[in-house]
Amino acid sequence: MVNMRKYLLLHILIVSFIYIYPPVMLAEDGPQITLSSSYRDLSVYQVLLTSNVSIRKKHNYGFYGYSTIIHSYESNSINGDNVVIDHATGLMWYQSGSEKDMVLSEARQWVKDLNSRGYAGYSDWRLPTLEEAISLLDSNNNAGDMYIDTVFDVTQSGIWTGDENDSAGYLDGAWSIRFHGAYGGGNVCWVYDNATNYVRPVRSAK
Repeated sequence: MVNMRKYLLLHILIVSFIYIYPPVMLAEDGPQITLSSSYRDLSVYQVLLTSNVSIRKKHNYGFYGYSTIIHSYESNSINGDNVVIDHATGLMWYQSGSEKDMVLSEARQWVKDLNSRGYAGYSDWRLPTLEEAISLLDSNNNAGDMYIDTVFDVTQSGIWTGDENDSAGYLDGAWSIRFHGAYGGGNVCWVYDNATNYVRPVRSAK
Protein backbone atom coordinates (compact mmCIF):
# COMPACT_ATOMS: atom_id res chain seq x y z
CA MET A 1 0.00 0.00 0.00
CA VAL A 2 2.85 2.38 0.88
CA ASN A 3 4.65 1.53 -2.36
CA MET A 4 1.46 2.23 -4.32
CA ARG A 5 1.15 5.68 -2.70
CA LYS A 6 4.80 6.43 -3.51
CA TYR A 7 4.22 5.39 -7.11
CA LEU A 8 1.12 7.61 -7.43
CA LEU A 9 2.94 10.56 -5.85
CA LEU A 10 5.89 10.13 -8.22
CA HIS A 11 3.52 9.92 -11.21
CA ILE A 12 1.75 13.15 -10.17
CA LEU A 13 5.09 14.94 -9.77
CA ILE A 14 6.28 13.86 -13.21
CA VAL A 15 3.05 14.91 -14.93
CA SER A 16 3.07 18.25 -13.09
CA PHE A 17 6.67 18.90 -14.15
CA ILE A 18 5.82 18.24 -17.80
CA TYR A 19 2.95 20.72 -17.77
CA ILE A 20 4.76 23.40 -15.78
CA TYR A 21 8.05 23.05 -17.65
CA PRO A 22 7.33 22.09 -21.28
CA PRO A 23 10.30 20.98 -23.39
CA VAL A 24 12.28 23.83 -24.95
CA MET A 25 12.76 23.78 -28.73
CA LEU A 26 16.41 24.43 -29.44
CA ALA A 27 17.70 25.82 -32.74
CA GLU A 28 19.56 22.57 -33.31
CA ASP A 29 16.29 20.62 -33.05
CA GLY A 30 15.29 21.78 -36.52
CA PRO A 31 13.08 24.52 -37.99
CA GLN A 32 9.94 25.43 -36.07
CA ILE A 33 8.16 26.96 -39.08
CA THR A 34 8.00 25.27 -42.50
CA LEU A 35 7.48 27.68 -45.40
CA SER A 36 6.48 26.80 -48.94
CA SER A 37 9.54 26.27 -51.15
CA SER A 38 7.64 25.54 -54.39
CA TYR A 39 6.84 28.30 -56.85
CA ARG A 40 3.15 28.99 -57.47
CA ASP A 41 0.83 31.22 -59.48
CA LEU A 42 -0.79 33.34 -56.77
CA SER A 43 -3.66 35.79 -56.97
CA VAL A 44 -3.94 38.76 -54.62
CA TYR A 45 -6.72 36.95 -52.76
CA GLN A 46 -4.50 33.92 -52.15
CA VAL A 47 -1.63 36.09 -50.94
CA LEU A 48 -3.91 37.82 -48.43
CA LEU A 49 -4.42 34.38 -46.82
CA THR A 50 -0.68 33.88 -46.16
CA SER A 51 0.04 32.47 -42.70
CA ASN A 52 2.34 34.02 -40.06
CA VAL A 53 1.65 37.57 -41.28
CA SER A 54 0.20 40.72 -39.75
CA ILE A 55 -1.53 42.68 -42.52
CA ARG A 56 -1.57 46.41 -41.76
CA LYS A 57 -3.35 47.59 -44.91
CA LYS A 58 -4.57 45.88 -48.08
CA HIS A 59 -4.19 47.39 -51.54
CA ASN A 60 -5.03 46.33 -55.10
CA TYR A 61 -1.63 44.72 -55.67
CA GLY A 62 -1.11 43.04 -52.28
CA PHE A 63 -0.69 44.49 -48.81
CA TYR A 64 1.49 46.29 -46.28
CA GLY A 65 2.50 44.16 -43.32
CA TYR A 66 5.15 42.10 -41.61
CA SER A 67 5.99 38.55 -40.56
CA THR A 68 4.95 37.33 -37.10
CA ILE A 69 7.61 34.59 -37.06
CA ILE A 70 10.02 34.82 -34.13
CA HIS A 71 13.33 34.43 -35.95
CA SER A 72 16.60 33.00 -34.72
CA TYR A 73 19.11 34.57 -37.10
CA GLU A 74 22.78 33.58 -37.16
CA SER A 75 25.23 35.60 -39.22
CA ASN A 76 28.02 33.47 -40.64
CA SER A 77 30.86 33.53 -43.16
CA ILE A 78 31.51 30.41 -45.24
CA ASN A 79 34.62 30.44 -47.42
CA GLY A 80 34.56 34.22 -47.08
CA ASP A 81 30.95 34.46 -48.31
CA ASN A 82 28.45 36.06 -45.93
CA VAL A 83 25.20 34.26 -45.19
CA VAL A 84 22.39 34.48 -42.64
CA ILE A 85 20.92 31.26 -41.25
CA ASP A 86 17.43 31.42 -39.81
CA HIS A 87 17.04 28.53 -37.38
CA ALA A 88 13.32 29.27 -37.04
CA THR A 89 12.60 28.44 -40.70
CA GLY A 90 15.62 26.31 -41.65
CA LEU A 91 16.59 28.75 -44.41
CA MET A 92 20.00 30.11 -45.38
CA TRP A 93 19.93 33.57 -46.97
CA TYR A 94 22.50 35.47 -48.99
CA GLN A 95 23.31 38.21 -46.48
CA SER A 96 23.28 40.95 -49.10
CA GLY A 97 22.38 40.15 -52.71
CA SER A 98 22.70 41.83 -56.08
CA GLU A 99 24.35 45.25 -56.14
CA LYS A 100 21.82 46.61 -58.63
CA ASP A 101 18.17 46.07 -59.42
CA MET A 102 17.20 44.16 -62.57
CA VAL A 103 14.27 42.70 -64.50
CA LEU A 104 13.09 39.21 -63.58
CA SER A 105 14.83 37.38 -66.42
CA GLU A 106 18.13 38.98 -65.39
CA ALA A 107 17.46 38.04 -61.77
CA ARG A 108 17.02 34.38 -62.70
CA GLN A 109 20.28 34.45 -64.67
CA TRP A 110 22.02 36.16 -61.74
CA VAL A 111 21.10 33.21 -59.51
CA LYS A 112 22.31 30.72 -62.13
CA ASP A 113 25.65 32.49 -62.28
CA LEU A 114 25.80 32.47 -58.47
CA ASN A 115 25.32 28.70 -58.46
CA SER A 116 28.03 28.28 -61.09
CA ARG A 117 30.45 30.03 -58.74
CA GLY A 118 29.27 27.94 -55.78
CA TYR A 119 28.61 30.80 -53.37
CA ALA A 120 29.43 29.70 -49.77
CA GLY A 121 30.16 26.26 -51.18
CA TYR A 122 26.59 25.62 -52.42
CA SER A 123 25.04 25.41 -55.87
CA ASP A 124 21.34 25.19 -54.93
CA TRP A 125 20.59 28.87 -54.43
CA ARG A 126 17.24 30.08 -55.80
CA LEU A 127 14.85 33.00 -55.77
CA PRO A 128 12.73 32.76 -52.62
CA THR A 129 9.06 31.93 -52.74
CA LEU A 130 6.77 34.76 -51.74
CA GLU A 131 6.08 33.09 -48.39
CA GLU A 132 9.82 32.85 -47.71
CA ALA A 133 10.40 36.46 -48.74
CA ILE A 134 7.52 37.71 -46.58
CA SER A 135 9.20 36.06 -43.59
CA LEU A 136 11.97 38.69 -43.88
CA LEU A 137 9.57 41.57 -43.25
CA ASP A 138 10.23 42.90 -39.75
CA SER A 139 7.72 44.72 -37.55
CA ASN A 140 10.29 47.44 -36.82
CA ASN A 141 11.45 50.16 -39.17
CA ASN A 142 15.19 49.51 -38.86
CA ALA A 143 18.45 50.80 -40.35
CA GLY A 144 18.01 52.28 -43.77
CA ASP A 145 14.35 53.02 -42.92
CA MET A 146 13.40 49.48 -43.94
CA TYR A 147 11.32 46.73 -42.37
CA ILE A 148 14.05 44.09 -42.21
CA ASP A 149 16.39 42.90 -39.49
CA THR A 150 19.74 44.69 -39.34
CA VAL A 151 21.57 41.37 -39.78
CA PHE A 152 20.87 41.85 -43.51
CA ASP A 153 22.39 44.36 -45.93
CA VAL A 154 20.02 47.25 -46.59
CA THR A 155 21.17 47.88 -50.17
CA GLN A 156 18.47 45.54 -51.44
CA SER A 157 15.37 47.68 -50.86
CA GLY A 158 13.11 45.24 -52.70
CA ILE A 159 13.57 41.67 -53.96
CA TRP A 160 12.12 39.34 -56.57
CA THR A 161 10.43 36.08 -55.67
CA GLY A 162 9.89 33.02 -57.86
CA ASP A 163 6.09 33.17 -57.51
CA GLU A 164 4.03 34.63 -60.34
CA ASN A 165 0.65 36.26 -60.88
CA ASP A 166 -0.58 35.20 -64.30
CA SER A 167 -3.88 37.01 -63.76
CA ALA A 168 -2.01 40.32 -63.98
CA GLY A 169 -3.11 41.03 -67.55
CA TYR A 170 -1.46 41.08 -70.95
CA LEU A 171 2.04 41.06 -69.40
CA ASP A 172 3.35 38.43 -67.01
CA GLY A 173 3.35 39.44 -63.37
CA ALA A 174 5.56 38.29 -60.52
CA TRP A 175 5.48 38.84 -56.77
CA SER A 176 8.01 41.02 -54.99
CA ILE A 177 8.78 42.36 -51.53
CA ARG A 178 9.61 46.00 -50.85
CA PHE A 179 11.25 46.57 -47.49
CA HIS A 180 10.39 50.26 -47.63
CA GLY A 181 6.74 50.38 -46.67
CA ALA A 182 3.96 52.24 -44.96
CA TYR A 183 1.25 51.73 -42.36
CA GLY A 184 3.71 49.90 -40.09
CA GLY A 185 5.00 47.27 -42.51
CA GLY A 186 6.79 46.45 -45.74
CA ASN A 187 5.08 46.21 -49.11
CA VAL A 188 4.05 42.82 -50.56
CA CYS A 189 3.07 43.45 -54.17
CA TRP A 190 2.98 41.95 -57.62
CA VAL A 191 4.59 43.85 -60.48
CA TYR A 192 5.03 43.21 -64.17
CA ASP A 193 8.19 41.22 -64.80
CA ASN A 194 9.71 44.07 -66.81
CA ALA A 195 9.87 46.05 -63.56
CA THR A 196 13.14 45.97 -61.60
CA ASN A 197 14.06 44.60 -58.19
CA TYR A 198 17.16 43.36 -56.39
CA VAL A 199 17.97 39.70 -55.81
CA ARG A 200 18.47 38.01 -52.42
CA PRO A 201 18.76 34.26 -52.99
CA VAL A 202 17.90 31.60 -50.45
CA ARG A 203 18.46 27.89 -49.95
CA SER A 204 17.28 25.26 -47.51
CA ALA A 205 19.87 24.96 -44.76
CA LYS A 206 18.66 21.54 -43.56
